[in-house]
Amino acid sequence: MTFDARTGANDPDRFGTESFYAALGRAFVAMCAVVPVLFLIEAMDVWLQAGFDPAAGIIPRRIEGLDGVFFGPFLHHDFDHLYSNSIPLILLGTFVLAAGARRFLYSTLVIIFVSGLGVWFTGSPNTIVVGASGVIFGYLGLLLMRGIVERSWWNFAVVLLVFLLYGWQLLGVLPTDEPISWQGHLFGLVGGLLAAIIFRRRPRSDDPYYSDTAPGLY
Repeated sequence: MTFDARTGANDPDRFGTESFYAALGRAFVAMCAVVPVLFLIEAMDVWLQAGFDPAAGIIPRRIEGLDGVFFGPFLHHDFDHLYSNSIPLILLGTFVLAAGARRFLYSTLVIIFVSGLGVWFTGSPNTIVVGASGVIFGYLGLLLMRGIVERSWWNFAVVLLVFLLYGWQLLGVLPTDEPISWQGHLFGLVGGLLAAIIFRRRPRSDDPYYSDTAPGLY
């Protein structure tokens, strides 16, 4: 298939093109496939009584809990905990993944490590922290910052949608007496903001259609 580079007629990052909708659809299907894997892990933990949470969760300021920085986001306290994370993970993850698989992978790794290490350094050593909520807040922060640094009206539209749906959850970054890791939320959000800046799109100098106000793809 051919297209005119001056019009971006088949640009997967250009709103309204076939490639754009195809990328969004593929991202949605991929994120929908991730959630059953998380349910399978939780089912194995419950049915086999494997004790995944204490074995692979984050235990702040303890060396034996440091591996939880990576494994913790794939574990959940129970099925209710997993249910509450599933829809925002699919929705926010779809928008992040639609912008490119490589950026999605690198950004997710940054979010996981910033969120996890933040919890490990600042959380209570008497707790075990598991769950994908740090990643979810990371995606939220990434989408918010991406709308700013990439200066795209499509990204700003995504920011508005995300704010309307989940803006109230930003309160989850504040200290609370509830049994939730506000540190994971806070540092996940910070990780997402950093990832949006580090892995932002830059203009393509060889394409006259792109400018400083219309960032191109790597």
